[in-house]
Amino acid sequence: MCGIVGAIAHRTVTPVLLEGLKRLEYRGYDSAGIAVLDQDHTLLRTRRIGKILELEAALQQAPLVGRIGIAHTRWATHGVPSERNAHPHVCRERVAVVHNGIVENYEALRGELQAKGYEFTSETDTEVIAHQIDVFLEQGLPLLKAVQATCGVLRGAFAIGVISSAHPRELVAARQGSPLVVGLGDSENYIASDVFALVAETQRFLFLEDGDTAVLTTDGVEIYDAAGAAVERPVHETRIAADAVERGEYRHYMQKEIHEQAIAVEKTLDGRYQGERLLDEAFGDTAAAIFDQVRNVQIVACGTSYHAGMVARYWMEEIAGVPCQVEVASEFRYRRHVVQPGTLFVTISQSGETADTLAALKQARLIGYTHTLAICNVPESSLVRESELALMTRAGPEIGVASTKAFTTQLTALLLLVIAIGKRNGISKEREVAIVRELHRLPSQIEQVLRLEPEIVKWAENFGDKKDALYLGRGMHYPVAMEGALKLKEISYIHAEAYPAGELKHGPLALIDDQMPVIAVAPNNELLEKLKSNLQEVQARGGELYVFADVNAPLESMAGVKLLRVAEVNDVLAPIIYTIPLQLLAYHVALIKGTDVDQPRNLAKSVTVE
Repeated sequence: MCGIVGAIAHRTVTPVLLEGLKRLEYRGYDSAGIAVLDQDHTLLRTRRIGKILELEAALQQAPLVGRIGIAHTRWATHGVPSERNAHPHVCRERVAVVHNGIVENYEALRGELQAKGYEFTSETDTEVIAHQIDVFLEQGLPLLKAVQATCGVLRGAFAIGVISSAHPRELVAARQGSPLVVGLGDSENYIASDVFALVAETQRFLFLEDGDTAVLTTDGVEIYDAAGAAVERPVHETRIAADAVERGEYRHYMQKEIHEQAIAVEKTLDGRYQGERLLDEAFGDTAAAIFDQVRNVQIVACGTSYHAGMVARYWMEEIAGVPCQVEVASEFRYRRHVVQPGTLFVTISQSGETADTLAALKQARLIGYTHTLAICNVPESSLVRESELALMTRAGPEIGVASTKAFTTQLTALLLLVIAIGKRNGISKEREVAIVRELHRLPSQIEQVLRLEPEIVKWAENFGDKKDALYLGRGMHYPVAMEGALKLKEISYIHAEAYPAGELKHGPLALIDDQMPVIAVAPNNELLEKLKSNLQEVQARGGELYVFADVNAPLESMAGVKLLRVAEVNDVLAPIIYTIPLQLLAYHVALIKGTDVDQPRNLAKSVTVE
């Protein structure tokens, strides 16, 4: 969940490293640091607690000049945010290391290294890596071999970048279970935990595989696999433009990404159907044959992606008539499974690097799931590379920690999957065409919903002094309510929970009073009358209701009930549409609360460690 950048060039690399950190700040932002080797091969380091701006200010006061360097922005896993715990970590002014991931056996290694006379200045697991590399350098190994030997004694998931004053013309990197890419330049090369960090410098990348180590010089890149054999990794050209991660006219990335959803959904749909029929080839060349075998679907994901999977379960069983299970990846990993024949294993992840989801995919292949498919936003990601089939959401870079356009594009992609599987299980041509027609209208309906923002701003003013909130939904709108509650708690720090509306009397009703706002999603479907009864239960107990309702729903505003009419929408697509006003509400409540919208406390964008 932290960010790594490294570079080796014939020019000073500090500006490259600093710009890369700025582009990765969404991955971790409690501290940051840079280390370089100067012209005399002296190791220099600057670290600061807080945002990248603090580090930038320090470098303006005391610049670091060097043609090789590494940098890091941190999201704490071991040790409180502090300058001494910030990366890079240094051993005896000879070795500097930046590290993402967790070293599970660091306590044992720390004891062994202390017994050898190494002094520790931090509380981190990372510092053992720097000292362990130094141990092997002292034994006469070159830097590459020292890093490879160190990786051999580490347990856990990690990506590391290493420089050493003893080897001033080499930048060494290694990956095991945590993402790391190599950027290719003109007589200069780079490493990063995310291609976003380097798109201002290059569009050409190599993606390291688990167990790989790499040596970067100004002359080129050499890569070695887990067995130490030289290997070649294919060069990928990214389509991400350097300005794609800029905020533009918007106050926050989250606001920008909410307003990008119509275009993002349009891109998700583009080229995926011919006329009014879905193209199986959108999922991959072998998709048609694989979908013919599907008798069951298992979805695994985390966070917002898990909520998307929960909506898809309703679609899959109601529309496609295929059994569907959905599970949080971190739970799926640690229980025994009964694998049904003909089960398609579906993973969902914005980044494609979510540690628990990746581990679940690897486990699924071992325990006998028939085929695998990834719904993802990053074509170069580990999840996509390790899945048999993949459907890209094409949402574009999402920088705000609270996911918005990733969620709505995931839902759109999942509905396409439901249609593809449903065609084999009794969906009529007429129903397929009807759903596709509604999908054609979806971007314009999103634009229409975004016009509700001024009214939502007024609602948000009522949340300024609130500490708790309750979200209600029924059927496929229960996971929509869960997603709305997640957005509010993530960025406003209001404690928010979601319940199926029918569960009110089974406990949550005890919480209702005039200080507990209740937000409900009320599309005009067959469950509306049931939902109205639940809302009356809240109103009778003095609760303050905020209801997002269909334009045709027989509901009225009254004392204690605020009603906002959402555009008429097809019931199948309603979860996508009703998500958007909940995003806007969370955003504007966070503005009133004065929180850091894009970088909320304690959270990072890509959860690449357990």
